[in-house]
Amino acid sequence: MRRLRAAAAFATVTALAATASACGGGSDTGGSGGNDSPKSLTYWASNQGPNIEADKKILTAELKKFEQQSGIKVKLEVIPWSDLLNRILAATTSGQGPDVLNIGNTWSASLQATGALLPWDQAAFDAIGGRARFADSAVAAAGAPGKDPAAVPLYSLSYTLYYNKKMFADAGIAKPPATWDELVADGKRLSKDGKWALGAEGANLANNIHQVFVLGKQHGVDFFDSAGRPTFTSDGAVAAVKQYVDFMAKDRIVAPGNAEYAQNQSLRDFSTGKTAMVLWQAAASTFAAQGMKPEDWGVAPVPVPAGTPDAVKNVNSMVAGINISVFKNTHNRDGALRFVKFMTSDEEQKILNKTYGSIPPVKAAQQDPAFGAPDTSVLKETLLKSAAPLPQVPEESQFETAVGTAVKGLWADAAAGREVTTESVKAALTKAQQQMPK
Repeated sequence: MRRLRAAAAFATVTALAATASACGGGSDTGGSGGNDSPKSLTYWASNQGPNIEADKKILTAELKKFEQQSGIKVKLEVIPWSDLLNRILAATTSGQGPDVLNIGNTWSASLQATGALLPWDQAAFDAIGGRARFADSAVAAAGAPGKDPAAVPLYSLSYTLYYNKKMFADAGIAKPPATWDELVADGKRLSKDGKWALGAEGANLANNIHQVFVLGKQHGVDFFDSAGRPTFTSDGAVAAVKQYVDFMAKDRIVAPGNAEYAQNQSLRDFSTGKTAMVLWQAAASTFAAQGMKPEDWGVAPVPVPAGTPDAVKNVNSMVAGINISVFKNTHNRDGALRFVKFMTSDEEQKILNKTYGSIPPVKAAQQDPAFGAPDTSVLKETLLKSAAPLPQVPEESQFETAVGTAVKGLWADAAAGREVTTESVKAALTKAQQQMPK
């Protein structure tokens, strides 16, 4: 996901799965779709740019191209992340929604379980040029394993480590940390005189999940077993959560106030020199908007554990990004497929992903020199080599809410000076697991 504000609504997704099957889309047509409105489409786009108006300007120019090519008029609505999931859920139950929409890729399996989205079988993929055009890691975050994906990758993102070059130089640190041990050691040198080493979004449930999922992978766990059952209280999961919260509770490299951050305040602190590092997805445009010059900051892969490299333990990002879906009961199925083909064409992928600072999930578009800049090249290499999708299970949404809330509470304990122990972490995760569907 590009933005991180929709996790609070996640708990309702799977609860709706039983009632929303075969519903949703441009109108109530029984879930089969059709082509009775061949000259029009409705499109719900997610807010990718600095604001809604910027997205409208960017996308309107591209949609005019599609209209000229196809004769199909696209009615655009850009929806903020804080509202998008609730709007989608309402559409899946009422049957009144768009023909085409953007979804955060972490929602793919949960929304797939509602039955409201068009499955992307071989025929559907063939209609847009074939599944092989897309990076495997991006398609892996488009639906549950073993099932036809519920969406097509549109914008790909990963986490990287951004660092303030001047603050590093002033502290006598020559290069960004490559391991967590190095990050903590550097962080203690950087955290002084009212400034802090690392920014965090402690009250942002989705961001909490993204970070502890990666640390969990590095500890050899996935938070779910092979049957899809939650394993939140495993030793590896407990260790991952404790390691993350300990950046504040034990290591003292995150400011206590970060426990209340949920609206990207850590990016503001980084831009204004209050913190020296931040773990984020494609933050360059935000830094520029907040007055930071490109030469002021550097980018590096997210740290991994020290020691012998290991394919699983060196996972250093979740597969982040935006997918594009079609509601099953669209009024213009052929037009919707044609629109997805347009949006995922090589040329449009280059244009849109350059504009938004993301990486094209279409492999041919990734070869454009624009995606070889220092920051985007790290994003691209991470996606190709060391990113893993969040668990693609129907209950993934409840996982984000339950565990994200548990981590939020532990951040609050750390900020208040309460000790965060292995036992207190396990108790919080036990409560989270008890909240999951049986």
